[in-house]
Amino acid sequence: MSELACGMRNVFVPQAVEVWEAITREAAAAVAQDRLMGRVVGVLVSPHADLASAMGCLLARKLHDDAVDRPTMAGLISDAYEDEPDIVAATAADLLAIRERDPASNDLMTPFLFFKGFQALQAHRVSHWLWRGGRIHIARHMQSRISEVFAADFHPAARMGRGIMIDHGTSLVIGETAVVEDDVSMLQEVTLGGTGKECGDRHPKVRRGVLIGAGAKILGNVEIGEGAKVGAGSIVLDDVAPFTTVVGVPARPVGRNTAMAALTMDQTWLHDRTG
Repeated sequence: MSELACGMRNVFVPQAVEVWEAITREAAAAVAQDRLMGRVVGVLVSPHADLASAMGCLLARKLHDDAVDRPTMAGLISDAYEDEPDIVAATAADLLAIRERDPASNDLMTPFLFFKGFQALQAHRVSHWLWRGGRIHIARHMQSRISEVFAADFHPAARMGRGIMIDHGTSLVIGETAVVEDDVSMLQEVTLGGTGKECGDRHPKVRRGVLIGAGAKILGNVEIGEGAKVGAGSIVLDDVAPFTTVVGVPARPVGRNTAMAALTMDQTWLHDRTG
């Protein structure tokens, strides 16, 4: 099946136009530098008129299986984009966030094509749309496929903002009632989980601009305040005040940061000061 026939329909989203134009320029430069990239670009970039079409086809290629074939998966994604174009706008914002914050990526094409943390988040956005539409079982099927393909487990009900950078994404777990607001950055093996068998609203609320280090576990219906920093490997069981750095097991406040931690991506804490 060619990408032109993958079942996606073009969805014009103004916020995504400049992003897609940049990706196509970067793709052309990549082919000029290395002819082996010609096939990659020819399948995943060149046939598409916009970011929505390209993103949907890429996800359909990765997530389809014998139960939900590729045209059907592409159709689900296309339906989501047409019904809620803000999903595509969020995709564009996520790509820009990666370029701005991740030293491993100084372009937009690289995360679009190759970063599974980014791709898993975009797939989750579709599963969340399905969940909100009452299609809970097909949403759970997509959750399962996201976990199998990307090694990241998002409950379809979890609410994710935009401008989110998920670095690596391996072993990421985000629970049902978790909320992650705009401009958050998190690394691999982060868990936003519950504390046991409690029901109802039981998962963390991560406010804007939070940085969560690799391997951190945030458990329970706790609030991580705006601009806060959670150190790598920490276990957080209590609320974290805005612009506060916490580290340890269990996590404890060790200092204050004056900027949005997610935007600076400063994962150290020794230079933070209390008070």
